[in-house]
Amino acid sequence: MSPQSSAGSRFVRATAIALVASFLSPVQAHAAEGADDHTAGSQIAKHEGTGEMLGSPSELGPENVGSVHGIDVSSHQGNVDWGHWWRSGKRFVYIKATEGTNYTNPNFTQQYNGSAAVGMTRGSYHFALPNRSDGATQARFFVQNGGGWSRDGRTLPGTLDIEYNPYGGGTCYGLSHAAMVNWIRSFSDTYHALTKRWPVIYTSAQWWDRCTGRSGDFSSTNPLWLARYAAAVGPMPFKWPFHTIWQFTSSPIDQNVFNGGADRLAALASG
Repeated sequence: MSPQSSAGSRFVRATAIALVASFLSPVQAHAAEGADDHTAGSQIAKHEGTGEMLGSPSELGPENVGSVHGIDVSSHQGNVDWGHWWRSGKRFVYIKATEGTNYTNPNFTQQYNGSAAVGMTRGSYHFALPNRSDGATQARFFVQNGGGWSRDGRTLPGTLDIEYNPYGGGTCYGLSHAAMVNWIRSFSDTYHALTKRWPVIYTSAQWWDRCTGRSGDFSSTNPLWLARYAAAVGPMPFKWPFHTIWQFTSSPIDQNVFNGGADRLAALASG
């Protein structure tokens, strides 16, 4: 094939992708481009729905009064206006760093440093793909590409985002309950060995109970970041007595509430 015809083929393919993407949501458009770039909760919203959040948790019940509000972002947010979110009352953020072992967030540095510059406590998260490689391998990739932790009082422990398979081939990535628990434990143990912190686990109660078979108990080591888009946090996954963070809506950005006051958030960051 001549250079001219090869270039023409690439142009036709790019045009076709752009045309398809124009009719898709941002998440679908990234999938059309073949990018491993899925946001925290994107697959939970797809499978479990987004509900209808009519206010922030602090407005909906006394049990949430005094809690700390935050957001989570990925490359989909691009160059974030951190001053806006600080003025909106957000005091912490989780930033996507990696997915599988082939994707790193191109906006990570701006997002990580920019959030810290306005005073936010920040951490990073990894979107797990358990059918691509083992847990230990993905934990190492995460730590090497923004997922580490430092005892500076402003860095939250890294998060393992484990949710529905975005690529088809089985909700639970083709793994048995025991294999899924072992994968998560391998990631968690490796992250702890590298950073001296246990990673936060981000998931939904429905996915966790379905894909681990209510057989994996991480409640004594790993803080829970629960995704449920509703006016109440709802039931906990297996063995966790309470949540540490609740992602309660994805509109107009992923929003979270910390289950405690600013002193407890600082304690989580400090280890």
